Amino acid sequence: MVDLIPTSESVMQILGKTGAYRQGHFVYPNGKHASCYFQMPLAFRYYDNSRVLSVGLSRKFRMDKSISSRLPKISIISPSPGGIPVAFAVREALSAEQIYWAELEDGKRQFRQYLKEGDIHPCIIVDDLIRTGKAIQETANIVKELGGEVIGCGAIVRFKDSPAEVNGIKILSLAEFDCSFYDTQEEWKAAEGSDSPAETVRF
Repeated sequence: MVDLIPTSESVMQILGKTGAYRQGHFVYPNGKHASCYFQMPLAFRYYDNSRVLSVGLSRKFRMDKSISSRLPKISIISPSPGGIPVAFAVREALSAEQIYWAELEDGKRQFRQYLKEGDIHPCIIVDDLIRTGKAIQETANIVKELGGEVIGCGAIVRFKDSPAEVNGIKILSLAEFDCSFYDTQEEWKAAEGSDSPAETVRF
């Protein structure tokens, strides 16, 4: 089973080939400068890539007996619209019964679907990319408020300086990535030894 989980190197090859991972000089919405940028939906527009990545992540969950023993009566939840393709593909791979996703509305994260306490099965929260862990933590908090139980968390790629767990649940990923962020363009140039023009990105 482990052999069917793609290596970190093969994951990054897929992301690089599809343009989902790029290198250069990028300015994020918070003003930070970095030499890397991920736009994961570019990889998931190809079915074969979506299947390889999502099935690989689902197998990591299956290897956990505390999760596999509760299949199929579980929920798969995405913390944001960007993670929806991952959530649907993982749901299919695990034959999970439910799928939900959260969105930001007026600065507050909440479920897109109307839910009441007791509606959510024990759940796995999955995303395409975890940079800070804020979205997945906020989603776990919503689940808790609704009386639900988080039994797993995961993402295709997790930044190494992001949290390794959520509420005591380890975050599983196919690849971990180390990316440095700088406050100013001058700091970025000094650290990277480059004067490449900056590209402002959306996320």
